[in-house]
Amino acid sequence: MKKLIGFLLSILVIYVIYYDLTVGTLPTSPAQKVDAKVEQVTPSPSLNSTIPSFDAKVEPGDTVMSIVEHRINKSLPVSITELIEDFQTLNGGKSPEKIQIGLTYHFPDYSK
Repeated sequence: MKKLIGFLLSILVIYVIYYDLTVGTLPTSPAQKVDAKVEQVTPSPSLNSTIPSFDAKVEPGDTVMSIVEHRINKSLPVSITELIEDFQTLNGGKSPEKIQIGLTYHFPDYSK
């Protein structure tokens, strides 16, 4: 009896792993609605800022560093600390960790 229960349990585990790998358990459809409130406010740059910048809309998976590196087509030429400080200066103190998908922010332009 113990062998039968062990055999059935192992078959169940194998089936669950197979199902998870082939079909998946997370939704993959981008058409599914997400019930979230998004505030459509674009931060304005600081008036006394002399940092060259560009505007970019944040897409899912983007970070401040990835957006800047994609813009200049090379690795970041400054330290991460300097990037964070410049981003906060351009966006009125907004933390890079708090950027929201779908909003447009000002990013420092290090292409020169």
